[in-house]
Amino acid sequence: MKPSRDIARLIEIMAALRTPGTGCPWDVEQSFETIAPYTLEEAYEVADAIARGDLADLRDELGDLLLQVVFHARMAEEQRAFDFGAVVEAITEKLIRRHPHVFGEARGRTPDEVKGLWERIKAEEKAERARRGGKPAEPDGALAGVPVGLPALTRALKLQQKAGRVGFDWNDPSAVLAKIREECGEIEAEIAAGGGEKAAAEVGDLLFAAVNLARHLDADPETALRAANAKFERRFASIERALAERGKKPQDSTLAEMDALWDAAKAAER
Repeated sequence: MKPSRDIARLIEIMAALRTPGTGCPWDVEQSFETIAPYTLEEAYEVADAIARGDLADLRDELGDLLLQVVFHARMAEEQRAFDFGAVVEAITEKLIRRHPHVFGEARGRTPDEVKGLWERIKAEEKAERARRGGKPAEPDGALAGVPVGLPALTRALKLQQKAGRVGFDWNDPSAVLAKIREECGEIEAEIAAGGGEKAAAEVGDLLFAAVNLARHLDADPETALRAANAKFERRFASIERALAERGKKPQDSTLAEMDALWDAAKAAER
């Protein structure tokens, strides 16, 4: 079997891999539940390639993510639920429906009007699904519709955005920063009292407030934390290189020595 630019070849390969007896034993035994973690992992790999500006790697990672879609669609087809074509049809139908300002009569809208139109159409879709009984009705509250399975930082951001739309929000970043200082004080008090679960809960409040500050600064918290992780890795690698030149490893060094090297790595980046 030869590679191809045609999606039909990928679907054909997936079907062959899932065929009992002649296919891949590992692929055959998988289920929606066992594949789901790989789907999430591949999405993060795509985000990582984008963050690194590596377009060659992005091409490969998008292929891996597409494979996840084909894998799930194949398993659904085996259960006579739907196939890959139905997935494509569903998303094209949704895109056309949600863009009447492009494909329909509602042309000439401003970005804000388009956003409002999008939210209204989504709400109508949810109501229609509830009427059909195809999906459990969601709560009517302002925070409804934020999936529990999202990464915590992303879910915090979406919850805050929804609360902000109904007026439960601060007016400026300085107020959020004051809240962060307040949370730090509460953590300090819990540590003085012995730490434990209450201190951990206060750390959660601090993280939630930090996400809120990122939102008010128009920064995506997930992206900001990824950048901070990369910066930490880069500076720590600099510490390791400097110590290696001295014939040492981090575990053989003092915290003061490593801290000085950290400051040097930080200064070198300015």
